[in-house]
Amino acid sequence: MAGESSRTIEPVILLGAPGAGKGTQAKRIEQRYHIPQISTGDILRQNIKAGTPLGHAAKAVMERGQLVPDELVCPMVADRIREIDCERGFILDGFPRTAAQAGWLDAFLENEFFDNSHGCNRLPIVISMDVDYNELLRRLTGRRSCPTCGRIYNVHLQPPKVDELCDNDGSKLVIRDDDREEVIRERLNEFVRQTRPVADYYQAKGRLKTVNGDLPMDQVTAQIFCIIDNHV
Repeated sequence: MAGESSRTIEPVILLGAPGAGKGTQAKRIEQRYHIPQISTGDILRQNIKAGTPLGHAAKAVMERGQLVPDELVCPMVADRIREIDCERGFILDGFPRTAAQAGWLDAFLENEFFDNSHGCNRLPIVISMDVDYNELLRRLTGRRSCPTCGRIYNVHLQPPKVDELCDNDGSKLVIRDDDREEVIRERLNEFVRQTRPVADYYQAKGRLKTVNGDLPMDQVTAQIFCIIDNHV
């Protein structure tokens, strides 16, 4: 384990629909290799909170109800992955969302981040977590939350000890509006529309690896670790 937590690895990109388990697997990669998980949502919030020029510009866009454009998101990502904790690698969460962002990331990593002074010039390991559509629906519609403490459960995967009641405070669990089936179906359809071009981009370059996300969590983790450990 010590060797895993000290060696340099390529940046890791996890692709997968809502409910595929990207968050869980990203945390396990983070713990095994001691590299940071970088979320574009967190980067946006940090820039807005810090009042950076990029944050000011992004806040104005978001207040108009618009998506933050690449010319603001990409420089924020660049600033974050220049930080010292990313030197040995990092996991990207929520980026790239488009083929254009994927192309920008490749160019950035080739030309600036992984330069000769680091002794490597590596492009991302891209892992697609494929999960059956009906399984995604089952996972997502099974979510329940506690209205008092906010804890999240899943009636199929992580149920409470007492049916429909929070383990912490006994509150009756609720289904959030964005966990209702009609909303989830639209989220999944939107994911396919938005993310398929990203997968196609990496597939065309011969760099897309696929794991079976229908398998139990530990088996999915083992597949991912195998890809990272054997990547050349």
